[in-house]
Amino acid sequence: MGKQSISLRAGADLEGFRQAVRRLIAAEVAPDEVLWHEDERPLLPTEEGEGAANPIALPRAVGELVECVILHRQADRYELLYALIWTCLHGHRSILEEHNHPLVHRLRRMEKSVRRDIHKMHAFLRFRDAGNQGGRERFVAWFEPEHHILEAVGPFFRARFPGHDWSILTPHGSLHWDGTELSVGPPGKRNEAPRGDALEAGWDVYYQSVFNPARVNPKAMRSEMPKKYWSNMPETRAIPDMIRTASGQTKEMLIKTPTPPLKRAPLKSLAAMGGDVTTLAELNRIISATEPLVKGGTRAVLGEGPVAAAIALVGEQPGDQEDLAGRPFVGPAGQLLDRALAEAGLVRAQIYLTNAVKHFKFVQRGKHRLHQKPTAGEIKHYRWWLMKELEIVRPRLVVALGGSAALALSGEAVSVTKSRGAARFAESNGYITIHPSYLLRLPDEDAKRRGYQEFVADLESVRSIVS
Repeated sequence: MGKQSISLRAGADLEGFRQAVRRLIAAEVAPDEVLWHEDERPLLPTEEGEGAANPIALPRAVGELVECVILHRQADRYELLYALIWTCLHGHRSILEEHNHPLVHRLRRMEKSVRRDIHKMHAFLRFRDAGNQGGRERFVAWFEPEHHILEAVGPFFRARFPGHDWSILTPHGSLHWDGTELSVGPPGKRNEAPRGDALEAGWDVYYQSVFNPARVNPKAMRSEMPKKYWSNMPETRAIPDMIRTASGQTKEMLIKTPTPPLKRAPLKSLAAMGGDVTTLAELNRIISATEPLVKGGTRAVLGEGPVAAAIALVGEQPGDQEDLAGRPFVGPAGQLLDRALAEAGLVRAQIYLTNAVKHFKFVQRGKHRLHQKPTAGEIKHYRWWLMKELEIVRPRLVVALGGSAALALSGEAVSVTKSRGAARFAESNGYITIHPSYLLRLPDEDAKRRGYQEFVADLESVRSIVS
């Protein structure tokens, strides 16, 4: 009897593979009796056909590995995955625990390659302004992924940029978001994407401003950000010159005469200085000119958002990335918050975001600055700033993200677990929920998923309150 030939669509045909596996397992067809190949049909969604076999039960870890490795560009991935499934269903369900098993080792390396490719696309894809279409802003990006990850990254970019129309073009397919629906299209060409836009000068300035010539390590930099991605990233144009001049800049820094630190306002005059403040601009000038009231912090990270916003979100304090950028909620916790806001139907640009403590409290450990939780006393020292800030912004609802923010808003210690939900802060309607950084610290993936879903539900409640 000849081998069975299985034809799947070009790209990552997960549904087609599932259907084929169900039929093959039902017919007891061994891996060495199957020939897998891809045709050249366009990369379009596959619908389940008639006569499909019943689903099969696999360990969760096996299913997750299949979903990831199927995105790999290696031609024999289907053959390897079917061999894994066959072995798993024939008395070896714990095969993934055998890390030195040749099949497992090979599939894990493929999985790692796919996940790295997804990470690089998240980090290095750059949208450029393509003008207005139908009265809506549109942005286009060009990217060349190593694997079939285009559809897999769709939900990330949809959550990250929900308010604009955008397209991602690749040599193997395209992804399009119109504010309502995410769709897959045919391959694109590099010349169909803009080569630059007005924002790119800002990238250049920012990248050069955070460059530290004393810590330049070209080998490590190329390992994390390979040169093949540079052509799509405007900020990388300055890298060769910055590397070339790094040595001279470092020497200049070492011999330069230190300048005295900026003289800042003493703590005792803060209340007096803020007494007659009526605008955010005036308040922010005072905050920026005042010494940090916690140990650390190179600058005050000011609130961000519209005055008279319906919602104000208050966090604990800025983190390392916020301190570097001078903006609230731009680090990992901020990115998680952005995703949760989008899922809850809220728009970040319409919300006022700030922190109870305006400076990053940290201790230096080698090259790293480790976050330190502010004390109750430090939070209360900053409290007059926060209350003045909210008095000027006048939000209809103030949301405390975590216990430190709740302490700052209420003036007393609050248990987030017991008080989660609607609250009252002085003269403001309030709401208490977790800080998104709490979710990042959870070690268990199931707990993270549940916690994230509960956080989104809280934000949906916040939206319903102000609607």
